Amino acid sequence: QVQLVESGGGSVQSGGALRLSCVVSRYTYRRCMGWFRQAPGKSREGVASIDSDGSSRYSDSVKGRFTISQDKRENTLYLQMNSLKPEDTAMYYCAADAPSMWCLNPGGYSYWGQGTQVTVSS
Repeated sequence: QVQLVESGGGSVQSGGALRLSCVVSRYTYRRCMGWFRQAPGKSREGVASIDSDGSSRYSDSVKGRFTISQDKRENTLYLQMNSLKPEDTAMYYCAADAPSMWCLNPGGYSYWGQGTQVTVSS
């Protein structure tokens, strides 16, 4: 069974930075992996994704501030978040195994972690 465990969330002030990690077990990186977020009362949205060929995609709201990366030897997916804003406050989830055309769409993913909370204060 594929397992994903996120960590690295926390509370920071506006303009600060955090790095989220997602340790992945029993997955062979065949398709897209991604980071998603969900704020209270809102639907889950795609933040960043990385495909099996290493290509990455970002939502417009985080482009230039967030960077997705992966270390396959360590079986870990990362999300470096810089210049954080209060509107970035949400529960962040990592996910695995979506086809390329669904990389930033939560509906395309088969496996999900439990999430890590990010809170940005002004």
